[in-house]
Amino acid sequence: MKSSRYSCLWLVVAAMCLAGCGQQQIERIEWPVMGTIAAVQTRGFTSSEKEALWVRGLGQPVFGIVELNLNARDPNSELFRLAPNSDEKVCESCNSDMRPCYEAAFMLQKASDGAFNPRWRGTNTLDLGAIAKGFAVDRLESMLKTVHPVRTDCLIDLGGNLKSLRGSWRTGVKDPDRDGFAAVVDLHEGEALATSATYYRGSHIYDGRTGLAVSNGVASVTVLCNSAMWADGLSTTLFVLGPEEGRKFLDDKLKLLVGDMEVSALWIMDGGRQEIYGNARFQGN
Repeated sequence: MKSSRYSCLWLVVAAMCLAGCGQQQIERIEWPVMGTIAAVQTRGFTSSEKEALWVRGLGQPVFGIVELNLNARDPNSELFRLAPNSDEKVCESCNSDMRPCYEAAFMLQKASDGAFNPRWRGTNTLDLGAIAKGFAVDRLESMLKTVHPVRTDCLIDLGGNLKSLRGSWRTGVKDPDRDGFAAVVDLHEGEALATSATYYRGSHIYDGRTGLAVSNGVASVTVLCNSAMWADGLSTTLFVLGPEEGRKFLDDKLKLLVGDMEVSALWIMDGGRQEIYGNARFQGN
């Protein structure tokens, strides 16, 4: 699990305009939330600043409410208050809007035999830092579809948890050993990307089965699918499991977790070796 003492992930994907769209103007607006930086990036042949401002206007309260409820370090948060309860009681008692995040975390815990463990710091604790940011991104997308579907190409970025709300965006997965990218992928409309890695903050991802920092030779794991929440949670799970155990986990448990959703994963090992799962579109590997 990712330590709750730090902001989630540190995912190093950089959003870049697709080749051939050089005449389109890109607007990017950032703000701090959930211990990291959120951003909305829009693109159009004319200025898309108004659209970016609108998305930020909705994103700020949506992300703020998730933080208010799911902050493991805030003794006033719902998460902190519910932590001593059983998993079942937590799901029964929580804010119904937050329930999908709790349920997904507990499902991952069970399916991974505790490799992903929201209670990795102890029985009476809860930490959703490895899945809550992705959940917040999906929630913003859902809210936007309801109240104001985006009209220009739009990319959401919450601490490196990316989702394309409209259009295709090329993103790069950082090379752990040097400057530049180890791979790039075109993020299509509706797709999400998340990476768990150690290159900026060292060993901050913990094996939920042992409570110890992971030291299995994995430098990063990037997951591509249609849910930012599942991309976030699965990237941590697969980092802990490593490529061999991770592939078996995906073969055996993925359908149980996400149904027919297509999931691809890219492991980058210490030294640069790459391992792929699924019908990935990662280029340069």
